[in-house]
Amino acid sequence: MSLLKRNFILVALLAFWFIPGQASALDAQGWFEKGNQLSAQGQFQEATEAYQKSIGQNPKSPVAHYNLGIAYKSLKEYENAIAAFKKTLELEPEHLDARLSLGNVYNLLERWEEAIGELNIVVHRRMDDAEAHGNLGWAYYNYRGKPPFKQLVLVNLQKAVDLFEEQDMPEAAKATQQVLDEAKAKYSNKAFE
Repeated sequence: MSLLKRNFILVALLAFWFIPGQASALDAQGWFEKGNQLSAQGQFQEATEAYQKSIGQNPKSPVAHYNLGIAYKSLKEYENAIAAFKKTLELEPEHLDARLSLGNVYNLLERWEEAIGELNIVVHRRMDDAEAHGNLGWAYYNYRGKPPFKQLVLVNLQKAVDLFEEQDMPEAAKATQQVLDEAKAKYSNKAFE
């Protein structure tokens, strides 16, 4: 290839990268993909930085905010995860994975009422979601307000066990069954009232 032809190709490539609007979308996507690679490698701190750079260039991307929340959750930076999941829902209110993740973080923080609110939405719109039913049952089980939601604890935990078994997830089914058995024993005790 001649030097003149190489220089022309180089100039054409440089011009493409500096077209307004074109470069920012590619850069945002590139940072997003970098965040995904880092997350897959377990490098969550670096992933949060990549997702933030992506969001800085494309702040209206619900998936970038969602993935940022997942990375923060993996780092146990729960308040940052909550903020990222809430931003996802602001941009895409029907993002059920964000609601599920938000409810799960609320469970981890023992913010039972908030967990119940988010997880209820998920189980009513995605009735075959074993994780959502299990986590909702857990939130109801730990809720100390009035009334105690005994029946909802049992119904959701049983539904989770059934779904986990149907989906060939025996470890999750067994762990959920243990909580269900504990709840049944607790509720059969008259002193619980």
